[in-house]
Amino acid sequence: MAETTNIVLESRSDTAGKIEIAPEVIEIILGIAANDVDGVYQMRGNLSSNINEWLGRTNHSKGVTLTQQDGKLMADVYVYLDYGVSVPKVALKMQETLKQQLLEMTDLTLSQVNVHVVGVVPQKSSSNIDPDDLFADANETTDQAKNSKDEVQK
Repeated sequence: MAETTNIVLESRSDTAGKIEIAPEVIEIILGIAANDVDGVYQMRGNLSSNINEWLGRTNHSKGVTLTQQDGKLMADVYVYLDYGVSVPKVALKMQETLKQQLLEMTDLTLSQVNVHVVGVVPQKSSSNIDPDDLFADANETTDQAKNSKDEVQK
């Protein structure tokens, strides 16, 4: 959960006034950037964020926790990765991407990006099951199954 105090950006001119950014906005920026990294399947959410997704609402800050300590910003990112990717490479890419994106958009620097891999999601296997012949031998090809079915019907 983000802290309730806004983050004040340093002004480059004295007369420009004050710029404040809500921590939730920074979490959204980091969440979108993290989702765009190759190898990331999805961000970890909680029950309410999952229900919201089922209802068609997107929570871009899902899986991101921002903390501010001693004037330094730290982010904890909780992700599920695609099976087969290099975990260290994806985590390093995520750290670089999040730091760069936040710097470009807000002129803020993250002192730490802690990547927590909470799971690996395998690719969905394509099923070659013939709905007309559910009990076919797994080694039989589809053509063999169809031929045997035709012979039984004769």
